[in-house]
Amino acid sequence: MYKDRGSKFIGYVYPITTEAAVKTHLETLKKKHYSARHWCYAWRLGVTATDVRYRVNDDGEPSNTAGQPIYGQILSKNLTNVLVVVVRYFGGTKLGVGGLITAYKTTAKLTLEEATIVEKTIDIHFQVNFEYKDLNKVMRIVKENNLTIISQKMELNCEYIFSVRKKEAIRIKTIFENLRCLKIKELSN
Repeated sequence: MYKDRGSKFIGYVYPITTEAAVKTHLETLKKKHYSARHWCYAWRLGVTATDVRYRVNDDGEPSNTAGQPIYGQILSKNLTNVLVVVVRYFGGTKLGVGGLITAYKTTAKLTLEEATIVEKTIDIHFQVNFEYKDLNKVMRIVKENNLTIISQKMELNCEYIFSVRKKEAIRIKTIFENLRCLKIKELSN
């Protein structure tokens, strides 16, 4: 929480994977803080340059005094799949453009500093089909490259689905393709 001349600013941060989650969190906060004046926020979704989406909202505050400073803090920590909301209780004294920018930026910064940030890798999933007699060859590659098996079917013909970090995907796929005793295909997540 941040206070300035009677106004109280309360920050919240949520992990999100969809825009619909934003709406849900905002509705919950508006019920919890029904007497607040503003519920300003910024969110960012996506992981690659081509799929990043974001939105900022000043919720009645002067243009670019709330949402943009909040979003700036998300960018400064290089976060994604996150929603930051700052709830403002008006204290009776106008803070001016500079005061609002400082208040929203500081509240977002303090909120993100207190949050537990979870780092996740971007993984690619592959499906490998092979005959049972080739199991040892496949398992050697799995173990040597520390691959995570997500599912397996062990019959006359076997199937593994495994995940690998995106940056290693091409190298791992090439290793399996060089075996020639199996079929490998990339699965869409």
